[in-house]
Amino acid sequence: MVRHHRSRTCPGADTSHHAVSCGGSEMKVAQIVYKEKSSSPSIILGILAVISTVFICATANPQAQPALPKADAIYLHGNVYTGMAGASSFHEAERAQALAVRGERILAVGTEADIRKLRGPATTVVDLQGHFVMPGFNDAHMHLVEAGFKMLAVDFAGVRSIEEFRERIRKQVENAAPTEWITGFGWDETLWRPPDLPTREDIDEVTTDHPVYVKRTDGHVAVANTLALKRAHVTADTKATPEKLRQAIELALQDIARSGVTSVQDYSDDSAQGEWKGFKTFEQLEREGKLTVRISEWLPFTEPVDVLTQRRAAHPQSDPMLHTGMLKAFMDGSLGSRTAAMLQPYADDPKNAGLPQYEQSKLNAMAKERLQAGFQLGFHAIGDKGVQMALDAFAEAEKAARDKGVKAPDGTMDYRLRVEHAQVTNPQQVTRFHDLKVIASMQPSHLLTDMHWAESRLGSQRAAHSYAWAEFLNHGVKLAFGTDYPVEAVSPFRGLYAAVTRKDETGKQEYYPAQKLTIDQAIAAYTTGSAYAEFAEKEKGTLAPGMFADFVVLDRDLTAIPPEKILGTRVLRTVVGGKTVYQVD
Repeated sequence: MVRHHRSRTCPGADTSHHAVSCGGSEMKVAQIVYKEKSSSPSIILGILAVISTVFICATANPQAQPALPKADAIYLHGNVYTGMAGASSFHEAERAQALAVRGERILAVGTEADIRKLRGPATTVVDLQGHFVMPGFNDAHMHLVEAGFKMLAVDFAGVRSIEEFRERIRKQVENAAPTEWITGFGWDETLWRPPDLPTREDIDEVTTDHPVYVKRTDGHVAVANTLALKRAHVTADTKATPEKLRQAIELALQDIARSGVTSVQDYSDDSAQGEWKGFKTFEQLEREGKLTVRISEWLPFTEPVDVLTQRRAAHPQSDPMLHTGMLKAFMDGSLGSRTAAMLQPYADDPKNAGLPQYEQSKLNAMAKERLQAGFQLGFHAIGDKGVQMALDAFAEAEKAARDKGVKAPDGTMDYRLRVEHAQVTNPQQVTRFHDLKVIASMQPSHLLTDMHWAESRLGSQRAAHSYAWAEFLNHGVKLAFGTDYPVEAVSPFRGLYAAVTRKDETGKQEYYPAQKLTIDQAIAAYTTGSAYAEFAEKEKGTLAPGMFADFVVLDRDLTAIPPEKILGTRVLRTVVGGKTVYQVD
């Protein structure tokens, strides 16, 4: 297969450009690398190709550049948002009319006239009918296996009382086999009056014959009935058959594809999947050609380094569809359950400052050991105390790694350490993010859920610096967006809406609007930003020659509609590696 690499400017790329003349307009010269895939080392041939920004045009001397091969597919009559300017500046992206795909990569992007020239006798032609095309969304934080199991369990979304909570369990019991486990996800007691946590007695009122285990919407609090507690070391997930596990994963993959998400950074290998069952199922689906999204699978930070090294080596890191990624650790819990670790007590619970999960010196030692073993680190930290713990550990671990000349996964000394969530920060911490080059991996749709109670929980001073997307960006901090699926729906449009409006889904309540982003900034965080966070910005996140052909076709131009219309966006087609994995009927 012929691949065309780095014919554009992106973070970390060393491609140089020089102005030349072509057809009376100023053009740019960029180096394109053709790479033949073989059993021997790759043969790399550098050639010069003349392009105008991201577009391809003919030169005055056609012998000055080799002809591009014919495309496997061309997509015409589109409104193509390339994401190119957003790759570095987070400003408005370049546009095109059409694109061509060969194999799993983009062959060319440009005008219809340019792209039609790449049509061959076997080329598939797709009429985009003027629709908006953009790089596929890269969800920088999710729990895919748990999302699938949620679809097979009791759904507590929207439950408004303890009575309704019990009723949903009762309906599941009525349809369950004798002694079958009942699981559920998504209850939020802050919507109830009074807002009290459910207890095992609440569930025992419904059933004492079925073990019941249900999780709060944030995934950090669970409640079980008496029978389930008696079986404390056996959960529904550990009892799940391989068939049930695969069913759950396939349901989640379908949801992801129809949402326009082409890459995910996933943490499914937790205690419920201690035998790496989820990852092995991903591998089987890939072998069968049924893996419809690119997966970077995180590993547990707490595992011994030798075990982590074995897991990393068990599947090729060079596999663009599936590989292991960063190590995830938990500094604290969540705001909703008041377990996020805070520097000062909660405004609505003055005796409680949350639950830190580590003693700092132990965390620092573990972080140093794992970073020096070549692993990327990502720490879940929601409260400002949790964020401080993460930054302190990162500072010490990075200094030790640099002193020893340790290389990052991409062979550089850019370790790309990440704080997952970073919901409550202060200005000094934001400055440290920049100074340490720490990525803020955030989930803007959390604000849609949290804004109704966040200020009363935090107080106005802390709330003004919560979910601080604009503050991070204004300080030069890299943003990567995701959903925390299934804590929030996988749809990226809820996150985009939250990022640009800071309003709830009714449009009536607004939360500290100074932290709003532009739509181009929000899209960049969901595409190039997420790609950067997984060392993949040279392969995906923009639509340009040589990049993976991962893109989505939408029913509306996200950059040209009123923000309130973003929530109603429909995905018409999702393409991963040149293959359509979802299309409306």
